Amino acid sequence: MSGDKGKVKKSFIKGIYVNREYSWLLFNNRVLDQASDEVNPLLERAKFLAISASNLDEFFMVRVGSLYNELASSPQERENKTGLTAQKQLDGISKVVREYYSARSACYVALNKALAEKGVRIVKVARLSPKRAKECEALFKNNVLPMLSMMVLDAKHPMMQFENKRNYMLYDLVKGDRRMVGVMALNDNLPKIYRIGSGENIKLVTLEELVRAFGHTAFTGYEVKDSMLMRVTRNADFDTFIDDGDVEHDFSQIMKSKVASRARMNIVRLETDKEDSRLKEFALKLIKISPDFCFCDKRVFDYKFLFSLDKFLPEELAAQLKYKPFKGGVDEKLLSCPSLIDEVRSRDIFLSYPYDAMTPLEDLLEECSRDRRVSSIAITIYRLAHHSRIADILCRASENGKLVTVVIELCARFDEENNMYFARKLQEAGCTIIYGMENFKVHSKIISIVMQGEDGISYITHLGTGNYNEATSKQYTDLNIITADREIGEDAAAFFRNISICNTDFRYKRLLVAPETLKTGIIACIDRETERAKAGKGGFILAKMNSLTDKAIIDKLCEASKAGVRIRLIVRGICCILPEVAGKTENITVISIVGRFLEHSRVYSFGRGRDRITYISSADLMTRNVDKRVEIAAPVLDKGIEEKIINMLETMYKDNVRARKLCPDGKYRPVEGEPPLDSQQYFLGGDGSEQ
Repeated sequence: MSGDKGKVKKSFIKGIYVNREYSWLLFNNRVLDQASDEVNPLLERAKFLAISASNLDEFFMVRVGSLYNELASSPQERENKTGLTAQKQLDGISKVVREYYSARSACYVALNKALAEKGVRIVKVARLSPKRAKECEALFKNNVLPMLSMMVLDAKHPMMQFENKRNYMLYDLVKGDRRMVGVMALNDNLPKIYRIGSGENIKLVTLEELVRAFGHTAFTGYEVKDSMLMRVTRNADFDTFIDDGDVEHDFSQIMKSKVASRARMNIVRLETDKEDSRLKEFALKLIKISPDFCFCDKRVFDYKFLFSLDKFLPEELAAQLKYKPFKGGVDEKLLSCPSLIDEVRSRDIFLSYPYDAMTPLEDLLEECSRDRRVSSIAITIYRLAHHSRIADILCRASENGKLVTVVIELCARFDEENNMYFARKLQEAGCTIIYGMENFKVHSKIISIVMQGEDGISYITHLGTGNYNEATSKQYTDLNIITADREIGEDAAAFFRNISICNTDFRYKRLLVAPETLKTGIIACIDRETERAKAGKGGFILAKMNSLTDKAIIDKLCEASKAGVRIRLIVRGICCILPEVAGKTENITVISIVGRFLEHSRVYSFGRGRDRITYISSADLMTRNVDKRVEIAAPVLDKGIEEKIINMLETMYKDNVRARKLCPDGKYRPVEGEPPLDSQQYFLGGDGSEQ
């Protein structure tokens, strides 16, 4: 098996390049590692397991789905870094994912053992006392069975449509001389876990376990030979290309039909709870999928119930097993100032989520919605919270007579329906709604506020690395700058004008904007450091991002490394460059931080001291971002704010608790060093070594 692992890894790495899909799978393994790391409180470890499982679901729907699409349309096409065809990538993915399932199962067993030591047991019915087993049976018959739907596949019902990520129980049935297959669909509205018994000892049973134990009782009159739990994952990577010449159809209705089409797209994964079974062979044949993409998990498919374990625990015990509660702070000067508008006009404001609250930005927008000086507000929206104060403020601003323009991205994957809802709501309030630009996703994070007063037209601009989403601002690390700089304000106003007329061919004074100038601007900065190194003046690049995949940028970083530029990269997820390869990338080091908060900010800094140029950005250095989306990189003009950002990145780079270092053999290893430093804990106000 170890030989197979070595071959798979070797096929996914070529020279200084790492295959994108393989790098993502390594990232998800790092998430799963957090579920085993006793540095994390027990209930938080359980959440990391649930997150890694959910991540893998999305990986199959999107990335594996995309590879299947490519296999059907261009089977000979090769990935541009490692030269692998779609089929070769799929072959490797199936082997790596099979190892992940084994590791996930072992992690779940270990978590159950640790929970049991705290008096919380997730039980199997077969191991319960007769009294508790009877209680489970009554629970199934009274609370679960009425919510299930079932059918028998026979001549009149030869097949059925399996829904994406819904659990089904298959039954091998015999009635007289006939042999059939029964299908039971589990209702997604049912709780995923139930408590049985009472008292201090907490016993929990999953919905899947209840159906395993008692589902057969629903098939009265049949002999049940065997049963098997199964779940399918469907391709969700539908084409979002829209003919911009088609002005007769509402784009939101086109997107609505495309989202609905996901339920009928091809199946890319089958999960079963049995390795060998007649029912497994039946399912493989019925859904027409390769056994290579059938994976076994004998315990659970849907791990989301792990997020709600604390509801079953005494409050005091639950608190001990979770991270200490934390609320983002607000600067005293911002709390006490009479007008946030005037405060921003006097100085740039810096917010670092989740350590700082989003409240000042919300309060600024609230003030702008009422202030007579404000004539217009324009904003880009990619993902919103389900209950969005930002959306409510925009509606009030429009109702107060402000010109409110909202560029809302209906193609934000898995948020399409939420964004369609808010588009209708904002439009009904009188806001001007723009559904993106041509066939580029608008992923920028920018607000343009235009004011008119006695001193003429002035601007306030917000630029950030993350969404205008109150929920994720408490969970994701993102950087924000609110500025009254005139040139940035003029750029922001021009940006929204260009969006409205679908014009990408524009040169801004300060902003780098994809797809035209962001990539070339970043490359120009890399070239500047390369030339400095060649001239003996040193060269330095410090950058943080979620993913690095663009080959042109990777090649430029390699060129800079060869010239002697010191390059420090903090890449949370996908990283397609192999660092510290002698003679090629020996001056590049890469770390990844996975911790309590999702590292989400993007920062690109070039040089040191007075010559340093630093950008915060909505864009990762991925080809899709720099070539196929509308993204913004904004210069950090305030030197005090720039110093704060650089200090944050330097602290992250010293992390030796959450950080993992990408080594030249393609493996991620813990960062060594003393004393222990957890950068996220440090930013929360601890010394970094507190757990």
